[in-house]
Amino acid sequence: MRILKESHTALSSPQAADTPRPFPTIQIASSNAGKIEEFRLGARLWLAGCGRSWQLVIEPVASFDALPSCEEDGETFAANAQKKARHYSRLTGGLIVADDSGLEVDALNGAPGVRSRRFAGPAASDAENNSKLIRDLSHITASKRTARFVCVIAMAQAGRVLAEFQGVAEGIILDSPRGAGGFGYDPLFLDPESNRTFAEISPEEKLQRSHRGRALRAMLNWLTEQPSGFSGRS
Repeated sequence: MRILKESHTALSSPQAADTPRPFPTIQIASSNAGKIEEFRLGARLWLAGCGRSWQLVIEPVASFDALPSCEEDGETFAANAQKKARHYSRLTGGLIVADDSGLEVDALNGAPGVRSRRFAGPAASDAENNSKLIRDLSHITASKRTARFVCVIAMAQAGRVLAEFQGVAEGIILDSPRGAGGFGYDPLFLDPESNRTFAEISPEEKLQRSHRGRALRAMLNWLTEQPSGFSGRS
C-alpha cells in the first residue's frame, strides 16, 4: 500500500473556501489524552491555515481501555499502525485512526525505532530512555548524531485499512537535554531549522515541524480529496 506524505502544494477543492463541509468523525485508537489533544490541535491549526470553515470532530474510541488490547509486535511503524487500526476498527464502528511513531538514530542503525517507548526496558520512563540514548551515543561525534522522528498513521474501517500517512522530522541528538516541554525524546532532539529542541518550542510550533503533525496534515489533505459525505464505506 502506498503511504501518503504531507504535500506542500495548495489545497484544491471544488467547494468554495467558506462552504462548510461535513467530515466523518475520526476516532483515535488511544487513551493517551496528550496524543488525542495533539491530534485535535493539529486539526485546528490545519483548518486555520487552510482558511476553511469545515467542521472536523476528533475523539477517542469509546471505552477504549475496556476493549481487548492490540499487541504492537510489528517490525515497522507501518506494520504496527496497520495492525492497531484493523484491530480496533473490527471492535467498533466508524473511521478508526491509529498511529505508531518513534525515533531512528543513524549511528545506532535505526534504533530505538519501533522500540522507542521501551528502549531502556519494558516499563522504562522517558528519563530512563533518554539516559540510555545519551550513553549509547557517548562515543559518537556531534556531526554523526543525525536522527529522525517517524510517524505512520493508518485509517481503517471494519477491519480494512483505507489509507496510510507518513511524516518525518529530521534532527540531531544532543548530549544533554534542553527544554521543559514535550515528552519522550523531545529534550534531546534538536531541530536544525530553529536550532531548538522539540522540548523548547510551543505545542503549536512543534506540530508544524513534527513527524505527527506532518502525517496528520497528509491525512487531512487526503480527506479533502474524498467525495463530500465520505464515510469510508465503499
